[in-house]
Amino acid sequence: MTRDAGERLVDGYALVVFDLDGVIYLIDRPIPGAVEAVGRLHADGRAVAYATNNASRRSSEVADLLTGMGVAAKPEEVLTSAAAAAELLADRLPAGSPVLVVGAEALRAEIRAAGLTPVARAEEAPVAVVQGYGPQVGWAELAEASVAVRAGATWIATNTDRTLPSGRGPLPGNGSLVAALRTALDRDPDVVVGKPEPALFATAARRAGEGRTLVVGDRLDTDIEGAVRAGLDSLLVLTGVSDVAELLAAPPERRPTYVAKDLAGLFDPAAVVRVPGPAEAGGWSATVRDGRVELAGAGRALDALAVLCGAAWSTPEPPRAHAASAPARQALTELGLPT
Repeated sequence: MTRDAGERLVDGYALVVFDLDGVIYLIDRPIPGAVEAVGRLHADGRAVAYATNNASRRSSEVADLLTGMGVAAKPEEVLTSAAAAAELLADRLPAGSPVLVVGAEALRAEIRAAGLTPVARAEEAPVAVVQGYGPQVGWAELAEASVAVRAGATWIATNTDRTLPSGRGPLPGNGSLVAALRTALDRDPDVVVGKPEPALFATAARRAGEGRTLVVGDRLDTDIEGAVRAGLDSLLVLTGVSDVAELLAAPPERRPTYVAKDLAGLFDPAAVVRVPGPAEAGGWSATVRDGRVELAGAGRALDALAVLCGAAWSTPEPPRAHAASAPARQALTELGLPT
């Protein structure tokens, strides 16, 4: 879909699906402009949903957290990997089956609500292990999970995010904990439920009916790849984990449809750009030479980003951006790239 000049990005979609950490908030504080952006969508009568890999809170808790920040959210608008994992296990196992839970109390609550029995020790003969992020997860729980999986339990991971965003920078996420168990077991989980698997986004998109869905995220390896797998358009915002350097090096399955600095890109045509752009646009040109992309010209940094993506994504190996003019050097600095 090509937007007309001056048309708001959001006007092309019936449903906007937001990631949470790094898009709406960082840990427990709203990202500047996020509350206002969601409020504008509500005022427009636009449908919204929230899809999160974080398995440490239930949907109702996430909705309460958002509401406390000023975002009027309903539990049914929130899709969590914890709930999705519990539903998957409930579909596969007889009611009451013991499931060893590695993670937060929210994950145990979801397992219980799905009609299964959460347990904590391998000697309780669990038929499955479900692993999600929890700030208190330690060696003892990983050891119980290892014993249970070696004994034949199915291993379900709510997600494999290597990191989670924080005000101090990226911190170890559930993927880091999964990696520890993967190393001990010398095998991968049987099923990964959360993003980049498309299930969360596909579930949300069904709510849009015949309308189009836009996924908004801050991570190329989960939000954007998940949208690509689900066949949905996506907007990468630069308020969380993935940065411009990672974007330029992104393989095809992790390339967004649009990029914006923040959620203002939903409403301001000047604050968002479609990627990749042509070799020349917005006063910029980009040429691949000697293993680097040379940016020349002058204009807006976002337009330079679109041109850079077009050039970088045309090469088999991600090249380094190089400024061929003083304005280009300034644009690279604005984009957080070395000059």
